Amino acid sequence: MLAASRGLISRLRLLSRGPRTHSPTQPIPQLRRFSVETLIDEYDNSNELSRIIEAKPAVMTPNSKRTGVIAVKCGMSALWDKWGARVPISVLWLDDNIVSQVKTPEKEGITALQIGCGQKKEKHLTKPEVGHFRAQGVPMKRKLREFPVTEDALLPVGTSIGVRHFVPGQYVDVTGITRGKGFQGGMKRWGFKGMPASHGASLSHRSIGSTGQRDAPGKVFKGKKMPGRMGGKQRTVKNVWVYKIDPARNLMWVRGQVPGAEGNFVFIKDAVYKKPDVSLLPFPTYFAPEDEDLTEIEPLIADLGDADPFMAAD
Repeated sequence: MLAASRGLISRLRLLSRGPRTHSPTQPIPQLRRFSVETLIDEYDNSNELSRIIEAKPAVMTPNSKRTGVIAVKCGMSALWDKWGARVPISVLWLDDNIVSQVKTPEKEGITALQIGCGQKKEKHLTKPEVGHFRAQGVPMKRKLREFPVTEDALLPVGTSIGVRHFVPGQYVDVTGITRGKGFQGGMKRWGFKGMPASHGASLSHRSIGSTGQRDAPGKVFKGKKMPGRMGGKQRTVKNVWVYKIDPARNLMWVRGQVPGAEGNFVFIKDAVYKKPDVSLLPFPTYFAPEDEDLTEIEPLIADLGDADPFMAAD
């Protein structure tokens, strides 16, 4: 209390002395002046930099990059095509994908789209997440993912992206979190052969064997394949073939396996290596006509050609 009162008294004494006079030799301190005109000019410049993004079809170029989508893995099954060949299938569900945020070079320095998937109650979200959705004017979403795109593939906030974003017959890359296997040995984790099962091995049949050398270098090199935690990592399966899509239920059938367990989220985008034909893809996404009835649309299947693969050539 005494220290606080002393400081207050000293400040009152300085104020009571009045303004200090500067000697002609002492420089007068320069004050920084603010003007309303500069603030108005900055506001006008920010309005000029803000672009207007419209949801309309465009022409895709070989350098264009579309956005990806978020899907839920429903499981695996098998189908038989029109030639009788068995096709292992993974079923993916695009649960109400919409654009939740647009990132531009003028504001964030990058060109990307944030996609939201699913639904979630406000009480199950944190306050920053609720504030983000309210600021963008979109409903609460369960999963968010950012996809880098080119400037010609930007979409306005709130644009819905369905399964018709992809075309049957094209190739996609699917990213997800693999199934966690826990702590596993070298035989299961890396496919090692193991030790002899009968003679010459005692209580070490599934051992990985030697892990190093002798006195030189006298250490185990980094990256050595040894027992450890297996699975639970992000992996991407490339060049996955889209066999069929169902616009009425937003389902996609792809050939082969995709990472993750049933109910996990996976991220789908156009393949990097086996690039699809740009003339066949809807760009920047598929815009449904106003009079389109999804209940009347039949599932779309990839074109398998007219040549029977089981018929022997003459």
